[in-house]
Amino acid sequence: MAPEIGHYALILALAISLTQAVVPILGARRGNRELMAYGGRAALGQCACIVLSFAALTYAFITSDFSVEIVAANSHTAKPLVYKISGVWANHEGSMLLWVLILSIFGAALALFGANLPDTLKANALAVQGMISLGFLAFIEFTSNPFNRLDNPPLDGNGLNPILQDPGLAIHPPFLYLGYVGFSMAFSFSVAALIEGKVDAAWARWVRPWVLAAWCFLTIGITLGSAWAYYTLGWGGWWFWDPVENASFMPWLAGTALLHSALVVERRNALVSWTVLLGILTFSLSLVGTFLVRSGVLTSVHAFATDPARGVFILGLLIAATGGALTLYTIRMPTLKSGSPFAPVSREGALTLNNMLLLIACGTVFLGTFYPLLVDLLTRDKISVGPPYFNLTFVPIMVPLLIAMAIGPMLKWKRSELPQALERLRIPAIAVAAVVAITIALGIGRGFFSAVGSAIGMGLAVWLVGGSLAVLAYRVRLGLGPYETTLNLVRTTPLAFYGLVIAHSGMGITVAGITGMTSWATETVQSLRPGEQLQLSGYDVKLRTVELVAGPNYEAQQGTFDVSVRGRPVTTLVTQRRFYPIREQLTTSAGIHTNLISNIYVTLAEQDAKGAWPVRFYFHPFVPWIWLGALTMALGGFVSLADRRLRVGLPQSARRLAPTVAVGGPVPAE
Repeated sequence: MAPEIGHYALILALAISLTQAVVPILGARRGNRELMAYGGRAALGQCACIVLSFAALTYAFITSDFSVEIVAANSHTAKPLVYKISGVWANHEGSMLLWVLILSIFGAALALFGANLPDTLKANALAVQGMISLGFLAFIEFTSNPFNRLDNPPLDGNGLNPILQDPGLAIHPPFLYLGYVGFSMAFSFSVAALIEGKVDAAWARWVRPWVLAAWCFLTIGITLGSAWAYYTLGWGGWWFWDPVENASFMPWLAGTALLHSALVVERRNALVSWTVLLGILTFSLSLVGTFLVRSGVLTSVHAFATDPARGVFILGLLIAATGGALTLYTIRMPTLKSGSPFAPVSREGALTLNNMLLLIACGTVFLGTFYPLLVDLLTRDKISVGPPYFNLTFVPIMVPLLIAMAIGPMLKWKRSELPQALERLRIPAIAVAAVVAITIALGIGRGFFSAVGSAIGMGLAVWLVGGSLAVLAYRVRLGLGPYETTLNLVRTTPLAFYGLVIAHSGMGITVAGITGMTSWATETVQSLRPGEQLQLSGYDVKLRTVELVAGPNYEAQQGTFDVSVRGRPVTTLVTQRRFYPIREQLTTSAGIHTNLISNIYVTLAEQDAKGAWPVRFYFHPFVPWIWLGALTMALGGFVSLADRRLRVGLPQSARRLAPTVAVGGPVPAE
């Protein structure tokens, strides 16, 4: 009965989304407040229906209702409860239901918390959200129904892919989708503003919180995915430039550009048309990621579907959404105001440079991702584009971007002086010079170019962290005035400014982690018998035992290792080679020890003909900083989101006026 309730609720949500796509936009054109208000009620009703549908599917997984096709294909009675629940979205149909669930939650949030929006803008934005929902609910209903029944259900299911049976995979997709789908709000606001023909500072103030929230969630989702790949796949890497990894990274790059561009619109009413275009492109890149995962054009551990018919449907949605929005943009662009002029050396100029570099970097990732697919389509030749391409194209673009990240916040709006900004960064520059010199001196034995590359990476990390702290110190006049003045400025500085400092510092921490992992990681592969040991980077690793153990739904060969330094015990590592009999599949569970500065990492391979066990041992300096820095960036975003100015928007009285004047007055550096 529960699957039928879930299916009927999904059909009702489809019908509501159709009315949501039409009625409020019609009301906005006619100036009918009642029709405009319907958009909010429809968004709430649609969300309630999809919540009910998702709950019904979750109940089917928890109770092992194998009469439901995707439950039988992706669950088993012996599977732990947490993986029964995560199995809901660990398949194509269920993950699409999660996709539209999050989309409906964002629409409902706009309906509930958009009281400060002009009625017409809110109605048009909800209508666009309804159009997106309509497309994807139709996709689910006609090609990917999660409630299809089996005539002869099995006693036990097929089980979930063992690679996905991990706590990280239980929380990684929801955060990733919160980011992917969250950018639909930027798309909806952009299209709604184009329908009205009115984009200005007030619009930017309203759209920024949604963009910021989506960016934070996507940052967390990418971070969790990277960490999962590191400790679950057993290959010792944190990023492989997999096409589906790239599919999540491209909207993150575009979303970062959008976030900074919207700030220029809000503060100076400049870059108006460019910001609207970014709002369209960012969500379009999210749709591109959805297409890659579900079209069958590539094979990946991340891919959900291999049915080309589904890919054609999603491609149609992508073309309709992006093509329609870009057509409207082309029509309206000449009427959009260009905003206030600014000098190249200014805060606006720095943010424009930020946008250019981020979009160029996004373009290189896009090219590297789709070129092999295009070659395969046209010639049937199989080629791969891997780390060498991205190291040669992406990295050089990011270096000037990272340099500008510390300088930009020191510049004034409209017009500034570069020497003055650099003077305020004197102390970070001295620290960078010292770190570069030390890094080269310590690493020269590994080769000159390797040492220089490491020095540049660590120098950039120090530049970002030190520059962020210098910006904060200058903001609160630390050492430039009375102590009481500094304390007062610390109390009155907006949270958005603290968020900037935290996020930019987080980027510096991540750069340090990437540099350390790239420059100084070591590994060895040796065959050991119990009682034998290997040495690497000062560590002695002794294989104590290898034994068979039983898990909840798997059997494993478990290796136990004693790790010491100069005879002093450091830790005991346990690694497993797990066999899942239901799926007849092997996975690796790595043994990892971290002190948050470096990781030691060990995996066990299949016993060889001589009775020895191949052991792969890694030493990864600074690698935890990659994820700590990324989470720090997300924390900075949430701190900024807590700023009252981003939460309340414009006063209620102001919203009744046509928002055509830029928000003026002195603005803090953020």
